[in-house]
Amino acid sequence: MKLKNLSLRKGNDFRPTFFAFPYVAICLIFVVLPLILVLVYAFRDTDGSFTLNNFRDVLTAGNLMLLLKTVGIALLTTVICLLIAYPTALILASKPFNKYVILALLFIIPMWMNFVLRIIALRSLLGIFGIDYGFGATIIGMVYDFLPFMLLPIYTVLMDMDKSYIEASTDLGANSVTTFFKVTLPLSLKGIVSGITMVFMPVFSAYAITGMLGDTDTTIIGGKIHELFVNADVWGIGSAMSFVLLILVFATMLIGNLLGKREAGARAATKGGTNE
Repeated sequence: MKLKNLSLRKGNDFRPTFFAFPYVAICLIFVVLPLILVLVYAFRDTDGSFTLNNFRDVLTAGNLMLLLKTVGIALLTTVICLLIAYPTALILASKPFNKYVILALLFIIPMWMNFVLRIIALRSLLGIFGIDYGFGATIIGMVYDFLPFMLLPIYTVLMDMDKSYIEASTDLGANSVTTFFKVTLPLSLKGIVSGITMVFMPVFSAYAITGMLGDTDTTIIGGKIHELFVNADVWGIGSAMSFVLLILVFATMLIGNLLGKREAGARAATKGGTNE
């Protein structure tokens, strides 16, 4: 009897949270440890001693201009993706099309293909249309690659949106334009914020696109970091620049989370007012 109770007690000691241990181990090895190494190299010189000169070398006029150029490319890519993805998601989520999931999959399937193969295919297509490599080709490549990341969250939010709000707006006499700006757009802000975050941040490190579609004047800060690590073998300055870029990424994520929480609070307040 005691042995039976002991075995049952040992069986009850198992918790579902134990399944998270492999994930935590993977995050520690492949995420946390590399970040710590980057931070260590950022404060070391070629002799291995502590220094702040790496950050001084990063914050030069040329690097700051490169950072501003990267931000400009990221903003332009994000805006174009949003202008294309939102109407497309709105159409796909509407009643005539929401039953045909395959239409949405047509925009998602390219994500299953290798990134480099997609860019090579785009290069061939641009060559057919006579578009030279440069800034314009780079923007086209960025939009082509990151458009699904903007489309998917917006489409998901629009599909899950309670359509009774739109019906109530129509019953109260609002036209389609008023309904869109007063109901549909505010309720889809969560998807917009998620899409902007998923497009804006990866552009900073998408140096493969600028390398394959751009020219010497079309560079981003991710390409500069790659050059410092691989070609120049200057790990200290490259790590410092990566650390600065990491801070910008975290700031963008923080702003996105704050906007998402604000939108969620407004939606909760709206539902509370409706229930009352």
